[in-house]
Amino acid sequence: MLCSKCQEKVSSGEVNDHYIKVARYLLENENKFPVLQKARLNRVFEVGGYLVLVVGRGDRNKFIDQEGRLTRDLGDEFKKRVLVIEDSQNDRGFLEDIFANQHIITINIIWLPDGTTETRVVLQGRRARRLSKKRINAMTEIAKQVRKMDLRVEYAY
Repeated sequence: MLCSKCQEKVSSGEVNDHYIKVARYLLENENKFPVLQKARLNRVFEVGGYLVLVVGRGDRNKFIDQEGRLTRDLGDEFKKRVLVIEDSQNDRGFLEDIFANQHIITINIIWLPDGTTETRVVLQGRRARRLSKKRINAMTEIAKQVRKMDLRVEYAY
């Protein structure tokens, strides 16, 4: 049961059902992870098999503790891979959060003739570390939903 203020946020679309479920889970596990008492959860998305948590500035490390227990427990609870992204940082920081286990060589902005822009990310192309096509599609969709960023991912050798 939600209070009237929270119900109004859900009705207006300011928060979604995923946000409510994750926030409830985090509140229930606050004793297990006391660092959550000073953390901020801004938005939650479910994209391409990922549960994307957009957290407050400086709070990413609170969600990704040294052993990764919180993100692992969240992933187990919601049967999704968890991706934690810090809110209100520059585009490079955002892209580094998305491609956390990849080495970004360069980021370019491509200006298209119709006036729109596309962000080109070039990753180091070692065969063993390449992302699957499905995961790249999920990352581009995450960038679209979180930052309204059209993303093109390429590899360089």
